[in-house]
Amino acid sequence: MPQALPKGNTGPKRMQPCVDLLHWLAVCRAMESKLYQNALSHGGSADLSSRAKWRLSGADRIRYLNGQVTNDVRRVKSDSALYACVTNLKGRIESDVFIHAVGDTLILDAPEALRESLGIRLERYIIADDAELEDITDEWRLWHFWGENAETGIRSERFGVPGYDVWSPSSEASTQHLSLSAEDVEAFRILQRIPAYPSELNADTFPQEAGLESQAMSFIKGCYIGQEILSRIKTTGKMPRELIAWEAAGVGLVIEPGVALHLGEKNIGMITSVTQHPLTGIFVGLGFIRQGSAAVDSVLIVAGGVSSIDSVIKISALLNQ
Repeated sequence: MPQALPKGNTGPKRMQPCVDLLHWLAVCRAMESKLYQNALSHGGSADLSSRAKWRLSGADRIRYLNGQVTNDVRRVKSDSALYACVTNLKGRIESDVFIHAVGDTLILDAPEALRESLGIRLERYIIADDAELEDITDEWRLWHFWGENAETGIRSERFGVPGYDVWSPSSEASTQHLSLSAEDVEAFRILQRIPAYPSELNADTFPQEAGLESQAMSFIKGCYIGQEILSRIKTTGKMPRELIAWEAAGVGLVIEPGVALHLGEKNIGMITSVTQHPLTGIFVGLGFIRQGSAAVDSVLIVAGGVSSIDSVIKISALLNQ
C-alpha cells in the first residue's frame, strides 16, 4: 500500500463522526444482498416513468434525427429500442437516448433532468425539416423488466442484460410490480458498470471514453453533429480519458464521488460513481483515468474530500476495451 501522498497535497481528511459518515452511507448504501442476488439470478423490474419522453413525427423524422444522434436511426424498429448519444459540435455528450418506432412516429426517452435542455437542443435543429417534436413525458409510464419474469415488450438493454421496456398510458391504473427502488436501481446500475448521466455521461465526455462505441455508435451512417471528431477518435484510438471499474482496497474504506485519483505523485483521474457491494460491503464504483495511465489491478491513491487518508482503490476493469 502506498505510504506517501502526492507532493503539495495534505491528503484527504478523515470523515467527521456521525454526520458525514451517515450521510455517505445513506447515499451510497448497498442493496440488500438477497435483492441483488435475485436481480442477477432471476431478474427484476424498475420504474423508469420519470424519464423524459418525446414523440417525433413528420416525413423527415428519420433523416432529421439521424443527423442528431450517434447511432443509425434507419435501423430503428417497433419491437426494440436503439441506444444512441446526442453530442455537441465538439463530440461530447449532451445526453444518451433510447429510440423506438410506433407507427409513423419515433419515441425517445432520456434522463429526467434533461427534459428541458434536450428538448430545446433537439428543437433547435428542426429548421426546414418536416418534423415535429412533442413532449409526452407526463402521458406515459415506462417500466423495464429483465430476467426470467420479463414481460413481452420492446427489447432493450439498460442494465447490461437483455430486457424489455413496457409503456403504458399514465391515465391507466398501474398493475406493475416494483422490485427495485430508485436507490436500488442506481446501485444496480453501478454494480453492472453502466455509465449514466450526470456521473459519467456529460459535456466532459466523448462516447468512446465511456465505452459506448459498440452499442451507441455507427460509423457508416453519415454525418451528424460531432461526427468528425468522433470519427477521428475511432481512427486514431486516442482520447483523453477511459472509464474504469474499481473497488476499495478493503472493508471500512469510505470513498465518495468527485475525488481525485493519483498514481504515485500524478493526478490521473476522478471517482464518478460509488456504491457498496451487497455481498462484500466494500465500496465499488466507476471513474475516469487518463488513457493509458494505469492498467487493471493498478492501485491508486484516493485524494481529497472526506475519504480516509489511507484510502486506496484497485482498478478491476478498463471498460472501453
